[in-house]
Amino acid sequence: MTTIEARRSAHQFDLGPARALVCRECGNEVPLAAEFACAECFGPLEVGYDFGKITRAEIEAGPRSIWRYRNLLPVPSDVQEHPNTDPGLTRLVKADRLAAALGVRKLWVKDDTGNPTHSFKDRVVAVALAAARQLGFTVLACPSTGNLANAVAAAAARAGWESVVLIPSSLERAKVLTTAVYDGALIAVDGNYDDVNRLATELAADHEDWAFVNVNVRPYYAEGSKTLGYEVAEQLGWRLPQQIVVPVASGSQLTKVDKAFRELGELDLVEPTPYRVFGAQATGCSPVAAAFQAGHDVIQPVKPDTIARSLAIGAPADGPYVLDTVRRTGGSVEHVSDEEVVDAIRLLARTEGIFAETAGGVTVATAKKLIESGQLDPDAETVLLITGDGLKTLDAVEDKIGPRATVPPSSAAVREALGL
Repeated sequence: MTTIEARRSAHQFDLGPARALVCRECGNEVPLAAEFACAECFGPLEVGYDFGKITRAEIEAGPRSIWRYRNLLPVPSDVQEHPNTDPGLTRLVKADRLAAALGVRKLWVKDDTGNPTHSFKDRVVAVALAAARQLGFTVLACPSTGNLANAVAAAAARAGWESVVLIPSSLERAKVLTTAVYDGALIAVDGNYDDVNRLATELAADHEDWAFVNVNVRPYYAEGSKTLGYEVAEQLGWRLPQQIVVPVASGSQLTKVDKAFRELGELDLVEPTPYRVFGAQATGCSPVAAAFQAGHDVIQPVKPDTIARSLAIGAPADGPYVLDTVRRTGGSVEHVSDEEVVDAIRLLARTEGIFAETAGGVTVATAKKLIESGQLDPDAETVLLITGDGLKTLDAVEDKIGPRATVPPSSAAVREALGL
């Protein structure tokens, strides 16, 4: 038996309040381990907890990162003592000018572009790394549509670990470069994300010391998305928004934000007021929206064809749970065209000074469509999740924007160009 196998078989893990892994389908519980599928029914596993008493004051006195919520996450109590990228506590922007443009009364933008590698993926990777260290792994790995590649490569470099990152060969050049700069093992695969994901699953089975964050340690990784929900509630003064719009790729982020809201209510950290959750997809990869609109419970996989590559997962693992969440809360899942995505990127930039990647364009465009169709209440307080920086997807807008004019170096020429 190897050292890793011995440690795992002994279950010598300090993962804070995490109690066990629980099957989302049959409820079967198994001890904490590097597992992601139920042995009884093959359903997905997620982390179950035994939370102690947690107070707002305790959280507010914590670090200005996701580790202020460490007592709500599957991480050890000394998580801050180990090198990590320490993401989180990004700004919640009161978006009055965007609200006016969209025709809503009260709008907030959760701007996660301020994380270490400029996307929300730093949150999930930080939690995955903390858990992987406890579980005895030594290499951090992932299949990725781009943002996760950045986050894994950076977190591994910060921790002094090796990294193995698999990406589709068609990935945006900016995301390739912002992964390769960390000097880990970056492998481009001729295929789409679903092809890359299948390959990662095969490799995870063959390499016991590789922690594929969204495969063999996925239950822990996914919990990092809860911190978005925690932060939104805390930044609103410890209350829940009435509506929230979340971009959907695998669907995990949407379901975990909902889980965060429910946990906060159960722990008496917020009043458990009603809220509605809406999912946003690009038309060129919208299997969850299609299932919702057809009234189906099963997601039909699709071949992605959209500029929103960070959302281009044709067979989303958490798709059915997205459907459950939006139906339970009274929300919906909508999709928008690539043209609408680009227009929304520009709208957010010129109204609020926030440059979002294509996933953010999907969120804003979907909110606009939901308002126009009457699905999103314009009088209800609404939060939009902007999960990545526009500098990662410059190709989406480079043909649409540029200098208003090119002039000789004279003030008269500038005034003429400005029509003054």
